[in-house]
Amino acid sequence: MATPATLLSRRDLDFQLHDWLRITALTERPRYREHSRETFDDALELSARIAADHFAPHNKRNDREEPWFDGERVHTHEDVGDALAVFAASGLLAAAMDEEFGGMGLPHAVSTACFAYFQAANVGTSAYPFLTLGNARLLCAHGSPEQVDTFVRPMLEGRYFGTMCLSEPQAGSSLADVATRAERREDGTYRLFGTKMWISGGDHELSENIVHLVLARTPGGPAGVKGLSLFVVPKYLVEADGTRGERNDVVPAGLNHKMGYRGTTNALLNFGEGARHRPGGEAGAVGHLVGEEHRGLAYMFHMMNGARIGVGAGAMALGYTGYLKSLAYARERPQGRLPTAAGKDADAGQVPIVEHTDVRRMLLAQKSYVEGALGLLLYCAKLVDEERSAASHEERARAALLLDVLTPIAKSWPSQWCLEANNLAIQVHGGYGYTREYDVEQHYRDNRLNPIHEGTHGIQGLDLLGRKVVRGGGEGLRALGAVIGQTLERAAAAGEEAAGLAATLRAYWERAVSTTARVWEPGDPQVALANASLYLEAVGHVVVAWIWLDQFLATLKAGPDDAFLRGKRQAARYFFRAELPRTRPQFDLLAARETVVLETDPAWL
Repeated sequence: MATPATLLSRRDLDFQLHDWLRITALTERPRYREHSRETFDDALELSARIAADHFAPHNKRNDREEPWFDGERVHTHEDVGDALAVFAASGLLAAAMDEEFGGMGLPHAVSTACFAYFQAANVGTSAYPFLTLGNARLLCAHGSPEQVDTFVRPMLEGRYFGTMCLSEPQAGSSLADVATRAERREDGTYRLFGTKMWISGGDHELSENIVHLVLARTPGGPAGVKGLSLFVVPKYLVEADGTRGERNDVVPAGLNHKMGYRGTTNALLNFGEGARHRPGGEAGAVGHLVGEEHRGLAYMFHMMNGARIGVGAGAMALGYTGYLKSLAYARERPQGRLPTAAGKDADAGQVPIVEHTDVRRMLLAQKSYVEGALGLLLYCAKLVDEERSAASHEERARAALLLDVLTPIAKSWPSQWCLEANNLAIQVHGGYGYTREYDVEQHYRDNRLNPIHEGTHGIQGLDLLGRKVVRGGGEGLRALGAVIGQTLERAAAAGEEAAGLAATLRAYWERAVSTTARVWEPGDPQVALANASLYLEAVGHVVVAWIWLDQFLATLKAGPDDAFLRGKRQAARYFFRAELPRTRPQFDLLAARETVVLETDPAWL
């Protein structure tokens, strides 16, 4: 049976939020003045309890009993709706939203930590509020007051759920090829016609309504992504008094069945295919324009960027719970003897497998991945708080710039390396690891979706190397270098070991910066971007090494030394000695502007 302690480490959350990020200092700012360490702790405690009691118990059932479509309705087993009702009643759905929208106004860093409990407990069920909250945030930022009242408030109450509808069967991730069209009517609404694919939460009976955010084209608009507009398309129309009206012309054509996230419906949706008709026989899904025409992708990036960091958080949470479960198993499972003189005695008792060096290697690697990923994601979440609440425009702009450059790393690095943590968790379990009696095989399958969710590694690599580190003459890379430099300065004065780690990190960061310049020297985007995924992985490792060094420094001031703090420092040492050196050949290949893949004829494959 799952407990909060098998989902995430509360000690680590407290350390990272308070000893490292000093999150309580935010309560000195007007935006968070109503909060305190006590309210933060209460929110974390509530999240851990609900996640363990209401989300974790049906995680395996989600995996066995997927949603199904009978040709008219999508069905889910009852535990999903019951858990979501408890979640909505707790107020956690609106935890980080402003009070004017009915929220608690929690810092984003705290709400990210809270929601990670639900992602660790049951990533399939937690996807519904995850998407809903992103949808609500977008509409609060770019929607009209009427749209906020009509759609956002019911979402934050848990009565409506939300989605994002981007991909289409012929377009995939290439949004320039989106073909769904939207035709304006005299009453100011639009009628949408088209098909959307891979829509998580796209249809179900878990809420009174589903609020779809849909990218579509209006007649006469520019080609490519510049011609996309964004529309609110509810499953059911909403009457003027807020009551639910008739069914809109948006219906599922079927469900996709994935290797993981099996508790989340994933739909192929048809808009305006005539399955439902408006009075007078007019077909088309009724939609409401968000903001201005042809600015849809810019608006949608508000949700997409948040979702990318959220996907990274989900990957971290799955890796973290897998690590904790494999650690518990290793401490309890007796097997074999140590390769010492005493251990060769056949009469000697077996030892717990945690005593074996290779098992400790796998556990330490997992620890370095999942705790490093948690640090990266909480740091990004705090940047959101800085962007919202810092005193000066310069501080807010700096936070936004850092968040912009770190977003592709925050999405992809945990999706790659916390998946590897799940792989190692299976290995620690041995033969039991790939049986369904243990959780770790499902965690791996669930987590395998995250390298694809919200943009593949390749897309994130192109974003990082092709946009983020070169935009504004490299201002994002310089901003990141400045904060890393601050850590290096503090580490240089913190004792011999910290100074040694700082010297190592400085060399790797300088290599990252020089490689970035080298890659772009010829000015040929095809050559520069040929190994963008490799660049993302290498720079991601350097960034996580910085996170580990910063946490290493925090352990030196975190109170009486104990096993937890010693373990943090050991994980930092492991990352510097065993993980960071992986980037040397990667930077070598990047600096050489290797084109073997670029020059490969598809016919040769």
